[in-house]
Amino acid sequence: MPVLQRPEAEARAHLLDVHRYEVALDLTHGDEEFTSRTAIHFTAREPGDTFVEIRPAALHGATLDGHPLDPAALDDNRLPLTGLAAGPHELRLDATMRYSRTGEGMHRFTDPADGENYVYTQLFMDDIQRVFGAFDQPDLKAAFELTVTAPPTWTVLANGRTEQLPDGTWRAAATPRISTYLVAVAAGPWHSVRTEHAGLPFGLHCRRSLAPHLDADVEELLDLTRRCYDRYHEIFEEPYPFDSYDQAFVPEFNAGAMENPGLVTFRDEFVFRSAVTDTERQTRGMVIAHEMAHMWFGDLVTLQWWDDIWLNESFAEYMGYQVLSEATRFRDTWTDFAIARKGWGYDADQRPSTHPVAPAPEDVPDTASALLNFDGISYAKGASALRQLVAWMGEKDFLAGINDHFARHRFGNATLADFLDSLARATDRDVHAWAARWLRTTGVDTLTPTVAEDAGTWHLDVAHTGSRPHRIAVGAYDPDPGHPDRLALRDRFDVDVPADGDPARHTFPQAAPALVVLNDGDLTYAKVRFDAASWETAARALSSLPDPLTRAVVWNAARDLVRDGELAPAAYLDAARTHLPHESELAVVQGVLAFARTQLADRYLPSSPSSPGQPAATTRHTALTTLNALSRDILRRTEGPGHGPEAGLRLTAVRAFIDSATTPEGIQEWLADGSVPGGPTLDHELRWRILARLATLGAAPLPELHALIDAELARDQSATGQEGAARCRAALPDPEAKRAAWQALFGTGTDTDTGTELSNYLFTATATGFWAAEQQDLLRPYVARYFAEVPALAVRRGPALAKAAGRWAFPAVLVEEETLRRGEQCLAEGDPTPALRRTLDDQLADLRRALRVRAAAVR
Repeated sequence: MPVLQRPEAEARAHLLDVHRYEVALDLTHGDEEFTSRTAIHFTAREPGDTFVEIRPAALHGATLDGHPLDPAALDDNRLPLTGLAAGPHELRLDATMRYSRTGEGMHRFTDPADGENYVYTQLFMDDIQRVFGAFDQPDLKAAFELTVTAPPTWTVLANGRTEQLPDGTWRAAATPRISTYLVAVAAGPWHSVRTEHAGLPFGLHCRRSLAPHLDADVEELLDLTRRCYDRYHEIFEEPYPFDSYDQAFVPEFNAGAMENPGLVTFRDEFVFRSAVTDTERQTRGMVIAHEMAHMWFGDLVTLQWWDDIWLNESFAEYMGYQVLSEATRFRDTWTDFAIARKGWGYDADQRPSTHPVAPAPEDVPDTASALLNFDGISYAKGASALRQLVAWMGEKDFLAGINDHFARHRFGNATLADFLDSLARATDRDVHAWAARWLRTTGVDTLTPTVAEDAGTWHLDVAHTGSRPHRIAVGAYDPDPGHPDRLALRDRFDVDVPADGDPARHTFPQAAPALVVLNDGDLTYAKVRFDAASWETAARALSSLPDPLTRAVVWNAARDLVRDGELAPAAYLDAARTHLPHESELAVVQGVLAFARTQLADRYLPSSPSSPGQPAATTRHTALTTLNALSRDILRRTEGPGHGPEAGLRLTAVRAFIDSATTPEGIQEWLADGSVPGGPTLDHELRWRILARLATLGAAPLPELHALIDAELARDQSATGQEGAARCRAALPDPEAKRAAWQALFGTGTDTDTGTELSNYLFTATATGFWAAEQQDLLRPYVARYFAEVPALAVRRGPALAKAAGRWAFPAVLVEEETLRRGEQCLAEGDPTPALRRTLDDQLADLRRALRVRAAAVR
């Protein structure tokens, strides 16, 4: 499919003014296709030629101003419009379109729990053409009028309020001017909860089979929505710009959520059907706040071209965490950001594929290259940059600039330059110079403290590697006089680190602190190091630091040291073993355990000593044993009836214990008993988790394991149950099970049970089960097959499956030079699609890092 080039978009935007779309969709034509009729009303400013995008199964007819166009002129996804006269025009298109199984365009899903069907649109970034014809670029905004014919038991949701007409069709209220990628439809026999707030209709919607789970959380969801809505109206002068606010939890969604104006779509895993921790509830709340921020930044004011996508995502990411912490019970959101989200940005920024937060226009020449920039840089690094900007210029001036931006560009498009001009009008600081340093550069700065004595006085010097200015807080900690085993804050002071050179020396009025923490409070984006005495103190007393955000900063610094080969993975594990049993902040426990389990155990440590003289403490098996023992410690600490944080810690420990099990003892008994001694009772999520681990370990004869999987699927006949069964079957240490899973993934691309294409979720579940670190000898022959076959899969299944194949089906557990060699050969000779190339490039960068960490650990 030809992708839209930026010069083409600029030429079309110069030529056309698009006014209105009239779209009629008919969803009653079976499971594979639907019909789409579109009328586009637009004006040509001058005579010229252009094109409209549409990707139909069949284009039945097209007329321009009543004159027929030849459907055979459709070239892939482009229908030429030649000889346009200056003035108004009407283009009509009549087509049959295909449903998607990959979460792109109009996705169709059959719920295995009850057989009900649901469809929804995901039109970002250029997928509207999979649903109806359009001039598909963000700066050709228009009003949209939609009618939808649906089965009689269905409800239709859209960007505007919907009503069912006497003939059974549904009509949505016309939208204000919005971009094409923000149009949304969701149709099916929804379970809906409706209310009003501030005179506006609010709605929550999910599949019928999830109704009890939505109802259990409805008050929390509505309370979060109301509080965030009210807080945004306190800080934004522009009122909410649309006529309703619906939130639909939809199946098999590729992202966390999508900010369609008036109809936000979320992955329906956010309708929790099993026990979750309070941190997971906080994450759901942050996504709600994030998407609501987009109603202003992204929907009301939209980027002009995709090089400014960070303006959407970084802003919503920052506001999501900030507003949630200000308006709801979730007060420690920035701790979760620091420990669970920020590493996403750090990791992306240290790969060869790194890019500026705000890339130069020439670096985003088309939609395919733009799609690659939805990563940890656009989200986590960009949000960190904005947090530093607010610390530097002050929140009052920052919000004044934002409100100026909304007022100047409402229902229009804006660029980075427009955004910076609005901020500049609100402050006397040079935001353009700040932006050049922060938004147009790549990489992570490093800040390193030196504490030394000079003529009887102790001083702090901060060495700066990088090119950005930083405003940071520095925390100085000493043993608490009343509790020598704990640390207490002696002093916290601000330091301005210039872009060039080092900051002024700070003098301590007393002796040197036991621990110096740079970036205390986590207001900037930089790696921080320790002086030798500080790391010794942290390793001994980290869990006693009084502020959870400070502890998160220290853990992140330790993580960076491991990744850079400056701290042995075993030392990180020792710190986790020492401190997590005493850690009270759930987000910190979850973040540290996740890094230790998925990176240290599975990638940075070998399965066995690489040489006879190497200590066993450096192996994966010992790491898992350590994590298992650590989990037991937390379970002992949380014995008894627990609620809130204690229950969350216990659930986290149970999950970690299962995932780290090296033998079936313990978890096998849990499954048989249906509960963990002392709680919790096993729900669907925990049962599937145990089964996946037992399957990976080959904990019973194959017929018995197959019977257990079949029995569990009979118990849980949901979509999640299907995914759990696919994951477990692919995880079995059996050559035939691996062949069947591989055939489903890469051969026919079909589900062997149903004969249909694997959906995006079933593909991911199968891929994650397939690659098990315990089965390297069995899996090694598939490394060559992966790199030989994945390019064709990416072409056949499209960008969403290409990213899934690059992320989840990559042989990450084979940390070997041969994996790297074959991957580099694939990049050089395999001609991967842009989405696959970017994902493979990132995976190979992480593989090189893992090899370096292993080599450093041996030295």
